[in-house]
Amino acid sequence: MPGFRALFVVLLPLAGAAFAAPRVQPVPVPPEMRSSAFTVTVNGKPVDVAHAAASYEFASFDITGSVTVEITAVEPGFWDRGVDIQPWRLGIRPIRQGQTIRFKLAGPAKLSIARPGDFLNHARMLFLFAGAPPPSQPSDPSVHVYPPGIYRQSLNPKSGETLYLAPGSYFFGSLNLWKVQDVKVLGRGTIVYDGPQDPDNDEGWMQKPDWHCIGSLEARNIQISGLTCIVRSRTWSIQMKDSTGFTFDDLRVVGGNPGNANQDGMDWLGGGDTVVRNSFLRTSDDVFAMQGNWDGYSDEDMVRPGHDVQNILIEDSQLSTSISNIVRAGWPRKTYNSRNFTLRDSDILHAGIGACGQIFGILGFWGADEAKGDHTGFTFQNLWLDDWYSLVQLEQEYPGLHNIVFRNIWALDQPPLATSTFVGDVAGITFDNVKYGQTRAAGNADLPLVVLGGAAQAHFATPSGPLASFTVDPPIIVPGRSVTFTAALWPHARFTWLFGDGTVAHGRRVRHRYPDADGTALDGAHGAGRFRVLLEAEDAQGRQDWAAQGVVAVANWHDASPIAGPLMPGLAFHIYPGAWTELPDLTAQTPVFDGESPNLSADSHGYTRYATAWDGFIDIPADGGYSFHLMARDGAHLLIDGLEVAKTGPPFSQVCKSPGNAMRYDRGSLGLRAGRHQFHLEGLHFASQGSPRLLWEGPGLPLSDVPPAAFSHLRQDAVGR
Repeated sequence: MPGFRALFVVLLPLAGAAFAAPRVQPVPVPPEMRSSAFTVTVNGKPVDVAHAAASYEFASFDITGSVTVEITAVEPGFWDRGVDIQPWRLGIRPIRQGQTIRFKLAGPAKLSIARPGDFLNHARMLFLFAGAPPPSQPSDPSVHVYPPGIYRQSLNPKSGETLYLAPGSYFFGSLNLWKVQDVKVLGRGTIVYDGPQDPDNDEGWMQKPDWHCIGSLEARNIQISGLTCIVRSRTWSIQMKDSTGFTFDDLRVVGGNPGNANQDGMDWLGGGDTVVRNSFLRTSDDVFAMQGNWDGYSDEDMVRPGHDVQNILIEDSQLSTSISNIVRAGWPRKTYNSRNFTLRDSDILHAGIGACGQIFGILGFWGADEAKGDHTGFTFQNLWLDDWYSLVQLEQEYPGLHNIVFRNIWALDQPPLATSTFVGDVAGITFDNVKYGQTRAAGNADLPLVVLGGAAQAHFATPSGPLASFTVDPPIIVPGRSVTFTAALWPHARFTWLFGDGTVAHGRRVRHRYPDADGTALDGAHGAGRFRVLLEAEDAQGRQDWAAQGVVAVANWHDASPIAGPLMPGLAFHIYPGAWTELPDLTAQTPVFDGESPNLSADSHGYTRYATAWDGFIDIPADGGYSFHLMARDGAHLLIDGLEVAKTGPPFSQVCKSPGNAMRYDRGSLGLRAGRHQFHLEGLHFASQGSPRLLWEGPGLPLSDVPPAAFSHLRQDAVGR
């Protein structure tokens, strides 16, 4: 993967590197699109910020050489909850001074910048597109050149035409490719699409001109390079119907709408033979979707056979969605065939939440309700997962879904929030080096995976490349003190370390000092910050592997609690009936009854809408920095020693009549001395099944569920908090 290798090399060694005199060329933004949410400078040069869609902003500039980026948020205290710069694989950690953050880039990159965990449709997000200078404006007089400026029109090129959209050219309309061939759209222009679609219903599937940012019908041999698509209405961003031979290079798509749905990034309705590379897509639905056709929702439309979709390659890209799948294929009752789809060498920044009939995942194939078709040759390879939900959901009635490979899937800092599933005529599925942190999935339980309805079991391959794995010594990390990181020995391997504080090192065994206890995302609270440590191992054949582990630097320790009385195993719980849709302040409520439980379960005595509080102690096995990972569907809140450690976001409803709420996730860290610490956890139950889930990790303790043996309580705690 030469493109990604080069990017990794130039982005990370920021300190002490010598570069040619850098140049910065901002892409101007017209006054009617300028945003006041952020100000951006690059090497001290102002860069216009544009409003894209929903609450998303973007800034574009071209660079040569190393640059320093400064971003100031206008909203007071905007960065108080931390700063999250993705892709995480780049290891960027900014310096914060009040409302301003600052970091370095040494080459082109496409970044998503927000606050940690804030990436749903109402999030305030800034996308930075730092590009290489585009090719010069063509001198060929046959090329249609559009200088910088505002154009209130759609583009309707004819066969054989080349369009050059200069940086700073903005088109309020569409790019329509209707039964044309051999068309090129080049430059650095922007299309802003805001159509007449009903914001409360799905009309975005329609195939007609001026209905998408880019729409094509029976088009052939199309090259699109350097284009930005902004999509504000509830419609599919790029739709290709029975079209082939498309190449998208350096594409930037940003879509958002209040309905948070029906705004796919790129759809194939028949056709294919498409390459997407070096691109960025942020969507409010599936990032990529494949169907044989889509002509409406009537019975006749749904069962009408569609055309084949084949030969699609997506590589070296950054992909983000507020909801739904990264890749979705198949649909209930649909009939078509597909073959040869590859997604590789790409960052999954934000991947789905919840379900629409089927749980959302990196790949969702939903061939239910007598769907027919032969689907084969799907490859997902060299993918870095940042915020994500589940890995794969496969369902096919007949004749079959087969030959799907997941190879080198690296989840960098979060466990799966939902189980993967196979249902029906599914076979020949291979998992080859799927890793969560430092652990390779070796079986169904590790993924986790459930196989139902006659589907064949997956094959878990034995990887042939290097193994990235490491230890940390001493396990207790204090700012300013040296820590040794040691990679597992692998013959002839090269090792690159990203310590999570913006620094990098090379070698099998390295020493490092953390400068503070603020954590990678600058969200360290209570005197302890979690740093995301990444290790890349690469052998002489260019094969690579990655490992990730959170380490907590501790500046403030919390002592164990004194115990006044005999302890009982498990936790005391208290039930508070109520029709809340978000967790209330339970200190103002009175429980109707109390009980005891070995873990985070409770007898609700028949109530269906209630809150539960669990109280007691959690036994910390050794001194160190601990991270606690909290998952809940309706809402949960964790306090240890009276300090808020984690609180899941507000409930997020699943869609398409899928019952209940999506799983929400949060985590936090503390420096804890060995012994028992006060434990209080609240969970709401009003729309979903199940109790909150709590995991922990710390010195010598891999990420795992907190076992019942870690909980205890005083008998008198059973009658109140």
